[in-house]
Amino acid sequence: MPHEPGAELRADLAVVGGGLGGIAATLAALRQGLRVILVEELDWLGGQLTSQGVPPDEHPWIEHLSGSHSYAELRHGIRQYYRDHLPLTPAARMNLRLNPGQGNVSTLCHEPWVAVKVIDAMLAPHEADGRLVVLREHRLLAVECEGDRLQSMQLRDLREDRLRTLQAPMFIDATEIGDVLDLAGVEHVVGAESRQHTQEPHALDQADPLDQQAITWCLAADYHPGEDHTIERPGDYERLRTLQLACWPGPQLSWTLSDFVTHEPRERPLFAGPTDAESLYDLWHARRIAWRGHFEHGAYASDITLANWPQMDYWEQPVVGVTPEAQHAALQSSREFSLAFFYWMQTEAPRHDGGAGYPGLRLRGDVLGTTDGLAKQAYYREGRRIQAEFTVLEQHIGVQARPGYDAAERFADSVGIGAYRIDLHPSTRGRNTVDIDSYPFQIPLGALLPVRVDNLLPACKNIGTTRVTNGAYREHATEWSIGEAAGALAAFALCKQQPPRAVRASPALLADFQQLLQGQGVLLEWPSFGALTPTRRVGYRFA
Repeated sequence: MPHEPGAELRADLAVVGGGLGGIAATLAALRQGLRVILVEELDWLGGQLTSQGVPPDEHPWIEHLSGSHSYAELRHGIRQYYRDHLPLTPAARMNLRLNPGQGNVSTLCHEPWVAVKVIDAMLAPHEADGRLVVLREHRLLAVECEGDRLQSMQLRDLREDRLRTLQAPMFIDATEIGDVLDLAGVEHVVGAESRQHTQEPHALDQADPLDQQAITWCLAADYHPGEDHTIERPGDYERLRTLQLACWPGPQLSWTLSDFVTHEPRERPLFAGPTDAESLYDLWHARRIAWRGHFEHGAYASDITLANWPQMDYWEQPVVGVTPEAQHAALQSSREFSLAFFYWMQTEAPRHDGGAGYPGLRLRGDVLGTTDGLAKQAYYREGRRIQAEFTVLEQHIGVQARPGYDAAERFADSVGIGAYRIDLHPSTRGRNTVDIDSYPFQIPLGALLPVRVDNLLPACKNIGTTRVTNGAYREHATEWSIGEAAGALAAFALCKQQPPRAVRASPALLADFQQLLQGQGVLLEWPSFGALTPTRRVGYRFA
């Protein structure tokens, strides 16, 4: 397909991937005066928060200690959107810590479409002044490199079916599974490392690139007792209704699952009791994104919940480092997996009142921007990870792996902070969860630096972690902080006319860069470092 006139695009920085890391990187670079082009394959920006439909997984101190001023602005903007545009009750409107869905997993469970509006508003002033171009529905096709530098990228405009070429002196990979790393031939790791290589207590005996965490294709639903919204029976339902992970105590389509931490059997029904009763342990309240009690009478006919539940974890086939055909097949199977569980809940699931099936469950694709009720994109928990100048190991953050210490490793080159458990879902090799305590941690600059390439930076879960520590660094707030550091580093390096690795190598440049981050409202270490307790799991919450 030939290029058309005007298809050559140039910017100071090209950010590929419009997830939280990509948004944070873009905003950070714009704050330092760069001209940025942001590329996203979907029509929504926001990644795991929006197009993947996952309410924010955050650390327990997030309400009074955000590691990033700009992330706090995002959270504030979401609450303010509800106050400004939706029919909240007076009590909800006055609640400074409004949790629109009253979900258990977060203090800010909300509808994904609202976050899309807020993110677009955060970018709008920069689009208006011409320093930002957002290319929605553009797919990355190829990357051209020369030596240790990326030169250009070829994109396909999916709306107009035409090719475009993007050139920049600096690039950021904020794609969900590290697509730029693959196309540019950047050294990276896929899947699980070996214990011999990393010395991590929870690493595998042998490295296995096809041992990857399950993905989940999320969906949204409300509930109307007495109505029938039963979907068409999925084609593979008969097989899936008896499918069982070998290490699980029951079939995939059941309320019985393996406890995340102990691996003992645990019952997790849709409702633990009457449907209007609050519960910490049932599925309905885990990621509920709209609670009728916060809104004027009649505004919401039902609560709305977001289904990202263990029974929907698709572990049969990996999706990274496989052929495009195999990846497509696995993604389609993941969709079928989620629909099969939904159909089972509607038709066969044991009910809290002794009956069977909840036919009143209704898919709500409108809150996800789709017509089929499923999210726009699968929820990816891991992808390609750069071979970095420095790799974060379990020994740096894991409680069990740090005997004699009461805090995570201090990194002199810290560019941000994060906190989350080491949380690995069942794997494509049939392994059970790894869910263990970790200390609040820092983000080392060395983990953002590829070992060879000079002008590409990672901005999400593709940084220099292992498969184990990725389980802590992959959540929403940390991804934002990683992206913010990457965008700021790209701008700082261009200003100093130095490759990003030179910033870490020079004590003076590193100090200047860290001072810049702090001036932008980025915390580089936890206050009273060592006094915070590890993140521990209580139901679907941390305490």
